[in-house]
Amino acid sequence: MADNERNTTHYKLVTYETVEGPRAGVVFHDAVVDFAELTGKPSYATMLGVLDDWAKAEALIEAAVAKKGSGATPNSPLAKVRLLAPVLYPSAIFCAGANYSDHMSEMARVFNLQPEPDPRKAGLIPWHFIKASRTVVQTDARIALPTRTKMLDWEAELAAFIGRAAKNVPVESALDYVAGYTVANDLSARDFTVRPNVPETSPFRYDWISQKSFDGACPVGPWIVPAKQIPDPQHLGIKLWVNDVLEQDSHTSKMIFSLAEQIAHLSTRLTLHPGDLILTGTPAGVGLAETA
Repeated sequence: MADNERNTTHYKLVTYETVEGPRAGVVFHDAVVDFAELTGKPSYATMLGVLDDWAKAEALIEAAVAKKGSGATPNSPLAKVRLLAPVLYPSAIFCAGANYSDHMSEMARVFNLQPEPDPRKAGLIPWHFIKASRTVVQTDARIALPTRTKMLDWEAELAAFIGRAAKNVPVESALDYVAGYTVANDLSARDFTVRPNVPETSPFRYDWISQKSFDGACPVGPWIVPAKQIPDPQHLGIKLWVNDVLEQDSHTSKMIFSLAEQIAHLSTRLTLHPGDLILTGTPAGVGLAETA
C-alpha cells in the first residue's frame, strides 16, 4: 500500500463552533467535517455521543475517511474553524499525582527534602485526585486568574479519553479501553494548596478545590488523536512553553506508573465510562520549581 493511501486513515477528532452551537467533527486533509453528517448518525453530533458508541463510531469514521468522504460531505478549512475543547464536558477527570520521576526529584529539591524512594519499590500504587469537569476549556482560551492567587502554575500532561466501560480490567488489556489521546494543562493555584490557619498536622489542611478546580483550570486539546495512531503512549515527548520559553521538556517514559497501570488501578475503585478523561501526571519544569 502506498504511503498516501495509508495516510488517508490518519484523522483527528474535534469539537468546533457553529452557528447552531458546538458540534463534533473529524479533521482530515486539513478540513473539518461534521461527524454526524459524515456518518449519518445524529447522536454523533457531540463528542460524548461519539465516545459513548466508540467501537461503532470508529469503524464508521475509518470507512468514511478511507473513501475520502469529505468530497461528498460539506467541509470547512481547518484554519477557518474555531476549535473548542474536544469534549464538552468529560464525564469525569482523574488526575495522576506525583507520577514522573523527574518531577518527584524536582519537588524534593524545592521543599529541601530527601528524595523519596521509588514508589514501586515502596509498594505504592497509582494515586489520583479529581478535577471538576466544567473546568475544561480550549487550548487558546483566555483564563481569568483565580481571585487572590499569586502563584498560578502550569502542568503539561498526556491525557487519555476512555472509549468503553472499564471495570477491574487487567494491565495487559487496559489500553484497549482508550479511545484516543490529547494534551491537557493541569493549571494549579499553588498558594491555595493549603487552608490558612489550619495546623500542619491537621488531616483537613489541603484545599484541592481551590488549587485545582477554578474556572478554566483545565485547558484540553486542540483535538483527540485516536488510540490506533499512537502505538505506545509511553514513548512520547512532552513539552510546554511559557511566553516562548521552553519550561517543560520530558518524555512519557519517565512516568512512574504507566497509563495502562493507571487505568487498571482506577477500574478497581469505580467503573470508568466513555468520556472519562485521565490526566497522567506532569514532568519536571513546573513554575513552583522556579520560585524556590
